[in-house]
This record gives sequence, C-alpha cells and structure tokens, in this order.
Amino acid sequence: MLHLKLPTDPRWVGIAEMQIEDILVDHAYCEQKAASSCISLIVRYSDLDYLVDTLTPIVAEEWGHFERVMDQLRKRGMKFGKQRKDEYVAKLNDFVKKGGSRMEQLTEYLLMNALIEARSCERFKLLSKNIQDEELQKFYYELMISEAGHYVTFIDMARKYHDPEKVNKRWQEWLEYEAEVLKNMELRGDRMH
Repeated sequence: MLHLKLPTDPRWVGIAEMQIEDILVDHAYCEQKAASSCISLIVRYSDLDYLVDTLTPIVAEEWGHFERVMDQLRKRGMKFGKQRKDEYVAKLNDFVKKGGSRMEQLTEYLLMNALIEARSCERFKLLSKNIQDEELQKFYYELMISEAGHYVTFIDMARKYHDPEKVNKRWQEWLEYEAEVLKNMELRGDRMH
C-alpha cells in the first residue's frame, strides 16, 4: 500500500529498541513537526477551503500523537531532551522543486508530507510487530493506522489540486529519490527516520 521503493533495514528495529528513549524523543519531535507542517500549509493556502478543512483535524491528531509520545516518555521516567537535526527530512526538502505555479509548489509539499507519513507508517509497523514492550507494540500499531490515513490524504489532496497524471509521475520521482536517500544514510537507532 505504501509503495516505498526500499524497505527499512530490518536491523533498525533491534537498534531502535536498544535506544528506545532516543526513539521516543525523536518521535515526539516528528509529531510536532508534522503538526507544524500542516499549520504552515493552512496559513500559506488559507484560500483553499478543502485543504484547510482537511488539514485542521490532522493538526489536532498530530498534536495528540505528540502528547501520547510524551506520556510514553514520562511513564518510563525518560526525559524529553533536545531536538536533533532531522537529516532525512532535510534531504527530502532538497528535492522540493523550486518555482512553478502555486499549485505545483503545493503539490511538492503535499508529496513530501505523504512520503514522510508513509515512511513513519512503515517504521511504526516494524516497531509494533517486533519490539518486546507490549504497550509500545499496541501504541505503534495504533499510530501506524493513523499515519497510513494521513499518507493517503496528502496524495489525494495533491491529485485534487493538480493534474493527477503529473502528480503520479512526480510521486514516482519522490519514491525513487527517497530510496536513494535511505540507501545512503547511516543506519541509526536513535532516529525515527
């Protein structure tokens, strides 16, 4: 369903499980950034009623996920910690086409968001199936379902506001690029992406 071109290295789960505090901290920041990204799109495209109406509940949901991750940290006596540079998102941001029409720019950001949600969904699924902590298994399963819905929403919205054929072509380019990014990144257990 996610159509990712390169699956996450299966070793990632074991490494992540050994660094679960770091993963939870990074995950909390990812949820914050997801909410912020939707807010930015709402502000930038406030004249697009469908976009505003669709993204507003996603902002609330992503912030709710942030609060849930914070609860998981607190239950375990772990500290929130400092934000780290998100190398994965920075590399995706480099792929955003500059220029073009306003709708082409919107499409770029919707596809980037869709890709981040797809990769998050894939990683949440891996965590839900493979880590020992039963509470976190359930937690990540629930979030996996939510992220899958967001991924579909972003793709559908891109197709609504721009030529679906062009969106599909560009989506394939994003998928190919993301696979290369992942292939060339160090395998780390302290990052969600």
